[in-house]
Amino acid sequence: MPRWESDAQGRLERAALELFETQGFERTSVAQIARTAGLTERSFYRYFPDKREVLFADNELEAHLVAQVEAADPSLRPIEALLTALGTADEVFHPRDFLLRRIKVIAANPALAERDLIKLADIADALARALERRGVEPGKARFIIDVAIAISRRATSRWLAEPDAALSELVAQAAAELRETVTPPGPTVR
Repeated sequence: MPRWESDAQGRLERAALELFETQGFERTSVAQIARTAGLTERSFYRYFPDKREVLFADNELEAHLVAQVEAADPSLRPIEALLTALGTADEVFHPRDFLLRRIKVIAANPALAERDLIKLADIADALARALERRGVEPGKARFIIDVAIAISRRATSRWLAEPDAALSELVAQAAAELRETVTPPGPTVR
């Protein structure tokens, strides 16, 4: 495959995922990833600092979510702006099959699972700053982010399992479930 063929980063990501699945993360080298993608090791390092980052280098999701929060209607409550943004994450996600495979590879390796948590924390920090720019006090912004991420995790796991479901609807459904869980029951009628 010629070096100048387009989508080198995507080819590297797909090659790495395939190799991680078949021979494991630890037994896969950067040279193998580059070779499988039809590129050189030097090309690999243009896109990724190490083989672990090949699964985490995409900052498109963070940028997308921050832009959605910042563009949200100012009349929306902070949690509404954030949940609306999270409901659009599928606009930048890789294909569903790629995500499912990636999740399995990450779950099988503690170092990758740790990196996944760090990446999520980076996204949460960026979203907290976006809420603060909307006038939300920092401690409250952090609390809202934590709640919204829990809702998003529930919705995203459902979205991955239900190919025809809309992520935005699943986010709304998970938020409604949380409200139902924490809302005190009304008075009983006798």
